[in-house]
Amino acid sequence: MYRNLYPFSAIVGQEELKQALLLNAVNPAIGGVLVRGEKGTAKSTAARALAELLPRINIVEGCPFSCDPDHPDEACDNCRRAVSPLPRDRRQARVVTLPLNATEDRVSGGVDFTLAIQEGRRALQPGLLAAANRGILYVDEVNLLDDHIVDIILDAAASGENIIEREGISFSHPARFILVGTMNPEEGELRPQLLDRFGLCVETAGAADAETRVALMERHQAFDADPSAFIQNWKKANQRVALQIQTGRERLPLVRMPRHLRSFITELCAESNVAGHRADLIMEQTARALAALNAAPEVTTAHISEIAPMVLMHRRREAQPPPPRPEEKEQEEEQQEPEQEEEDQQPSEAPEPPESEGEAEQAAGESPEEDQEPEPADESEKPAEQAPPRPEDENGEQLFQVGDTFRVKPITAAKDRVFRRGSGRRSRTRVSQKQGRYVKSCLTPRHGDIALDATLRAAAPYQKQRGPANGLCVNLSKDDVRGKIREKRIGNFLLFAVDASGSMGARGRMAASKGAIMSLLLDAYQKRDKVGMISFRRGEATVNLPPSTSVDLASKLLEEMPVGGRTPLSAGLAKSFEQVRNILLKDPSARPIVILITDGKSNVAMGDQKPVDEALRLAGAMGGDERIRYIVVDTEAPGLVTFELAGRLAAALGAQYFKIDDLKAQTLIDIVKGQNP
Repeated sequence: MYRNLYPFSAIVGQEELKQALLLNAVNPAIGGVLVRGEKGTAKSTAARALAELLPRINIVEGCPFSCDPDHPDEACDNCRRAVSPLPRDRRQARVVTLPLNATEDRVSGGVDFTLAIQEGRRALQPGLLAAANRGILYVDEVNLLDDHIVDIILDAAASGENIIEREGISFSHPARFILVGTMNPEEGELRPQLLDRFGLCVETAGAADAETRVALMERHQAFDADPSAFIQNWKKANQRVALQIQTGRERLPLVRMPRHLRSFITELCAESNVAGHRADLIMEQTARALAALNAAPEVTTAHISEIAPMVLMHRRREAQPPPPRPEEKEQEEEQQEPEQEEEDQQPSEAPEPPESEGEAEQAAGESPEEDQEPEPADESEKPAEQAPPRPEDENGEQLFQVGDTFRVKPITAAKDRVFRRGSGRRSRTRVSQKQGRYVKSCLTPRHGDIALDATLRAAAPYQKQRGPANGLCVNLSKDDVRGKIREKRIGNFLLFAVDASGSMGARGRMAASKGAIMSLLLDAYQKRDKVGMISFRRGEATVNLPPSTSVDLASKLLEEMPVGGRTPLSAGLAKSFEQVRNILLKDPSARPIVILITDGKSNVAMGDQKPVDEALRLAGAMGGDERIRYIVVDTEAPGLVTFELAGRLAAALGAQYFKIDDLKAQTLIDIVKGQNP
């Protein structure tokens, strides 16, 4: 329990948040609440302050799982085997906070190794799910939880039971709790399975009017100056709210739900195109709770209309257009056929292919002037509603806006046996610290992280010949000690090498590339990645974004990235390798990924070789470092004549190769994922 909790009644504003918490306190069948909003909007304060308002509950005396003596059929294995009547006790319901770095044993429960060594018997050490039974499980920054912890919580929340079967223990206990989570949407969204598990969802934001902000500052100043006196001043107000919760729980079974209002609920859910039927059930439970809280004998349309936004906010989906009927599809095909015939009859204006490889390289960009390729205008290839570029300046440069962003799919790197340090949510790896999931044991403990289960198994065959020692049932030697190997997710370093020459300005390719880069930057911010970006044009390569996680800075730099001039591809490759090498010098265990966005054309060399030959030679040397992975996204426009220089560049780098269409189709993250062996 927290000391000096800020009183629930003293919270200024955030009425929807407070109402959602009170409704869950009256009717735990609602299933909890997810609080999304900006930083500093009383999300955590309100959730923790609810602890003082919860009514007292009957429990089995001495039971660590807070079983209900009035419902022995829903009790733990120990209480079900006990002789009736069960001894009773009474205490206040709890709010249990789940730490972000909690291990699987800490959440679900595991072996009590103290009893195992001292008394030589298997016993369960209860976890946080046991403490949260018949109370509230509060998870701050719920969207940052590790996946395996989320799975444990989901299984318990769905079944109302926590089953532990490992290390020679098979035990189950009730785990019926209200799930309250807070999150900042800027740091990433929740998995859909966990999102739907929350009964209600509310958005919080800072107060807009000055009077409310002044009242908030005055109350917090008074609380900081003397917390005890402030809590005492709001004690009566808190008691009134606690009494309202208690009477609401008593009235809840008596609240009537007219049948015609169930039809109203189903219509609301159908209009929002929700998945499944959980929204219908929760909306009824929430409406009943609101009626009980307001001392109403039955649910009305006003109650349903008031709580519907909280139930539907995180479940609402966009309706998919129905497929065309067979007759309409045939008509569309008939209309397209004449258009296709007209296009086939038009003479092609494409230039003839070059006769030699030298001419191909010259056509690829070895002109003495700026790299502006003469491409045929084709309106059908222009992106829809593309923003026009800004006018050229005196140097012939243009600034393209950032194209449309999209939600990206997960990026993961291949697992290996290297131990790493760090934090993040990207790639799973072994970690050299006491965090993460315990996956297996090893002979040598790292950092004192001892695997007691494996240690006991190693010592068990020798107990008869060793005998007891120091009053312990298990006699351990140094050779018996085993260590834990843990896994967790950490961030990666993604480096974007962007071709910003004049040819990238054609057909909106630079706008599309910027949009994809921004999408990955947003995803990298949520996954706690480091991201860098360089651009190459005219005669040099420039570091636009050093390793950073600042989306605001990245967005500004992307918008201000100019396009124009010739293509120094070799300089871009050299600068990319330099940036990645610096990362590897600081952290040799890093797994950087370089994403090269270019058409492969080059007309500026760093030495005496031809630009294309020099770039391919440099790429071959860079591809020899197996610690670095490369991806080449070809931005060359499709047509009758293509030079396919980006494909040759990818082959020299040993990189995955994809066309620009993959970038526009929002599959660049699949590219990054697919490059792993």
